[in-house]
Amino acid sequence: MNTEERYNRQIILPEIGEIGQQKLTKAKVLIIGAGGLGSAVLPYLAAAGVGEIGIVDDDVIEISNLHRQVIYKSSAVGKYKVDEAKLMVSELNPSVKVNAIPERLSAKNAISLFEKYDIIVDATDNIAIKYLINDACIITKKPMVYGSIFRFQGQVSVFNYQNGPTYRCLYPDENTQSANCEDAGVIGISVGIIGMFQANEVIKMILEIGEVLSGKILVYNILNNEQQKYDFEKNTDIKINKEAFEEKYKEVKNTVEEISVNEILNEIDNVEVLFLDVRNEDEVPKINFRNVTQIPLLNLENEIEKLDKNQTIYVFCQSGIRSKIAVELLQKYKFRNIKSITGGALMLHQLLKREIKV
Repeated sequence: MNTEERYNRQIILPEIGEIGQQKLTKAKVLIIGAGGLGSAVLPYLAAAGVGEIGIVDDDVIEISNLHRQVIYKSSAVGKYKVDEAKLMVSELNPSVKVNAIPERLSAKNAISLFEKYDIIVDATDNIAIKYLINDACIITKKPMVYGSIFRFQGQVSVFNYQNGPTYRCLYPDENTQSANCEDAGVIGISVGIIGMFQANEVIKMILEIGEVLSGKILVYNILNNEQQKYDFEKNTDIKINKEAFEEKYKEVKNTVEEISVNEILNEIDNVEVLFLDVRNEDEVPKINFRNVTQIPLLNLENEIEKLDKNQTIYVFCQSGIRSKIAVELLQKYKFRNIKSITGGALMLHQLLKREIKV
């Protein structure tokens, strides 16, 4: 099948035409995250004929991903997301060059990666990484297509487009805490809709048509189909250069020790060990063995006197994100024998079902 035949339905649009299709073919887009948002963005960019697409993600596919990360098959569980995403694109549109990058985005690789692409798509659910993406985009002068999901609501915007407002202009408070999909819950339709909005912004920028969501944030609610657009302005006081970037994101040794659920199997019901549940009280599954204490993360600092600094403490949340924050907090208060349980309550629950049949 020749190029004209494959893309005929979009080439006949006067706003695109042959020239627009050539722009798409020459474009290079980097997608950070191959989860729910990435799974929606990627196939539409590939199908439209974006010439080169990079995908950055160091994660493997879990069965709990499949309800929203719809480009993956059940048989792919345990495999790297970027490899399976590349395979999907090769079958969808073999003319697209896909760079599978099985790495975690960091200060070490962000700038060198971003310099190779025209547009950067934020398909992550991690607040700290969003600030990192934003700052690296400012340094490399690349637009950042932002997407975010919280339960049934999503947000889309484009930052740093033609030196326009940035993520920090909209969200200056870097200490904001927000639950990710695993902790807050999400329905696949939400990430599908927001991911397609993101893909739309990418296509508009490449083709230089329409109105880009620069200086505007679109908020969409899937339960009532309401959407609003809010304007925000560039904060000219925000200054980020390469030196400041390197200083801010310089690598520090991770002092949070982690432990797997298999390693703590013999500690269940050991009264000399405390399992600290930092989830909210309404979260499930419940972990019901006798040496569990629940203190939600938001209350932990105020209730820290309930804990013994000399006791061995294993901290868990839903999936292993908030527990790391809790460990860091407790370490500031001189707790020493404390570790975060990898995989959190979800992995603990599986262990309990398998090993002690509860």
